[in-house]
Amino acid sequence: MDVCARPLRVPPELGVYAEQHRVFDIIQTMLEKLLKDRPEDTIQYLIDHLKRDSDEVPRIFVLGPPASGKRTLAKLLAHQLKATHLRRQDFLESDTSPLAAEAADYIDDGKDIPTALWAKLVAERLSKVDCIKRGWVIEGFPQTREQALRIQMAGIAPVHVVVLDAPDTVLIERNLGKRIDPFDDEVYHTSFDWPADPDVQERLVVPKGTSEKETGKRLLEYHRSIPGVLEAYKKNHKVVNADQPFMDVYSQVLTFVQSRHRSVAPHTPRILLYGPPGSGTSLQAALLAQKYNIVNISCGKVLKQEVANETKLGQLIRPYIERRQQVPDSVVVRVLTKHLSKLEAATRGWVLHRYPLDVEQAGLLTDSGFVPNRVFFLNIPDEVALERLTQRMTDPVTGERYHTVYKPAPSLEVQARLQQNPLNSLDAIQEKLDVYHANFQLVEEFYDGVIHINADQDPNTIFEYIESCIIHPLPKAGPKEASPPIPHTTEGEPEEY
Repeated sequence: MDVCARPLRVPPELGVYAEQHRVFDIIQTMLEKLLKDRPEDTIQYLIDHLKRDSDEVPRIFVLGPPASGKRTLAKLLAHQLKATHLRRQDFLESDTSPLAAEAADYIDDGKDIPTALWAKLVAERLSKVDCIKRGWVIEGFPQTREQALRIQMAGIAPVHVVVLDAPDTVLIERNLGKRIDPFDDEVYHTSFDWPADPDVQERLVVPKGTSEKETGKRLLEYHRSIPGVLEAYKKNHKVVNADQPFMDVYSQVLTFVQSRHRSVAPHTPRILLYGPPGSGTSLQAALLAQKYNIVNISCGKVLKQEVANETKLGQLIRPYIERRQQVPDSVVVRVLTKHLSKLEAATRGWVLHRYPLDVEQAGLLTDSGFVPNRVFFLNIPDEVALERLTQRMTDPVTGERYHTVYKPAPSLEVQARLQQNPLNSLDAIQEKLDVYHANFQLVEEFYDGVIHINADQDPNTIFEYIESCIIHPLPKAGPKEASPPIPHTTEGEPEEY
């Protein structure tokens, strides 16, 4: 590669495009695939990989002790994420696979299937079109560290590993109440999921392997093997308490599997803070700029800066500011483009606030090539905004700002000479609030992945939450379905779990 003069003046549009389309991650994944598969025709292999567009599909292991609810959870995840749900027996049911026939011979002889054969069976099933295009959720596998390492050697790497956990006493109690319908193999529970049909009740039988002694033996085997399995996936597993209402378990797991792991791709913060007057966008922008050394751009301040510097744009803006009229959007965008295009903003990142105010301004900003990668909506009730702003006062002698509630004047003398900025009058603030409410929904719909924050709390608490959303990758887009149906349990765990 040719030596380039630094600093590299890369157009800001290039970074925006690369981040939006995850170019860095795509290239990294392709290199990983090349090293694993080592195809003869490299170019065609990469073309086929890009055509499949399968980098973002779910690849999940759901592990846990007996009766922890892993089957119900795996079914729900597969349904919600539109992925393929696989159990251990699914790897053995192929009528055309020589590997499945070899595994059947071991089972017929009463022998355990070798770990190497398990790895081949899993790799064979995951190479099918449904698993490649839709992703997969594997339930209850791997069971040992050796199996985990073998499937890693076969190039099978889950993105998320969910581990359910609950006290043994709870799990034994769940398993003891398990009942099965021999007619359709549906599973019920004596305490939590008893059928309403009397005919079904009469034909229910106790399945094998659910006695206290047998369950305890299975739990002991699980506790011996699970530490080694987790050691193989120590960077991408999450342990979830299964001894709580099932929907709480499901919510935690769904949040986890929709999260992205930290990427090593270059990241330049482009932050937009949007909120009503008095929501604290200026304070949060200043805190972010101070800690992360990014450029703080306040729309009102950069307009006044142009006027003070007597630039050509400042000459266009001056009449509007003097008459307290709104500066035309075309002029505002030219000023913002000038500041956002500077080298320091392009290389260090920026935080923008007090713009846009409506969806038209948001469109102009995007058309200019400045697309934020984090959009925060700071929400407060109108009465809080009015209290914060209408009770602000300024000392005309010292220029110090006071507030009748949060920062009262130190003496009666100072209090007597305090004056209110006309822009903070009740009518002026109410007018701004009306404009904000009229445009709130349209601006929210314009931007993807908006993060809402309750701004009626301590500023440091707000900053910590904003900071956490900046340093962690954004979650994957969630499914459209609000609440997936809960399938009938097939492992003996009650739906409450």
